[in-house]
Amino acid sequence: MHALTFSLATEADIPALVELVTSSYRGDASRAGWTTEADLLDGNRIDPEVLREDIVRPRSRVLLAHRDDALIACAHVAEQDGAGYFGMFSVAPTAQGGGLGRIVLTEAERLAREDLGLATMRMTVIDVRDELIAWYERRGYRRTGIKKPFPYGDERFGIPKRPDLRFEILEKPL
Repeated sequence: MHALTFSLATEADIPALVELVTSSYRGDASRAGWTTEADLLDGNRIDPEVLREDIVRPRSRVLLAHRDDALIACAHVAEQDGAGYFGMFSVAPTAQGGGLGRIVLTEAERLAREDLGLATMRMTVIDVRDELIAWYERRGYRRTGIKKPFPYGDERFGIPKRPDLRFEILEKPL
């Protein structure tokens, strides 16, 4: 296995990021990995304009992970309400299950702590994703019990296949 390299996204990376994020969560391609949301949501996983805003705004970083010059994983880290926010975490479906996600998560936490000077990382996870929540808990994240509504009707974030989706906030001290 070749070395993983990290960089920060630019606007030129948007098409490749949209493809990676979508293939990691939606449609049949996502079923090759364990993070699929294909049974929960159809449609987009990331809107290109929202992604562009994440790339250019201050105190926001979109982390890219490459192996052999191929984009294989990504994550978004930003300051939000005085803490780090972690999102858009994607690993190519065929590369899932081998520890790559753990490496990318560790690098994202380092970015939040060292580059942005943040002491806590938060994320939102669809609360019916028990296996995914358990994965984050094994990495030190804790369920806060705080729930947020899913943005039903905003197709930039997907088309729900069920009426009971909502987010739960997970948190970890850095």
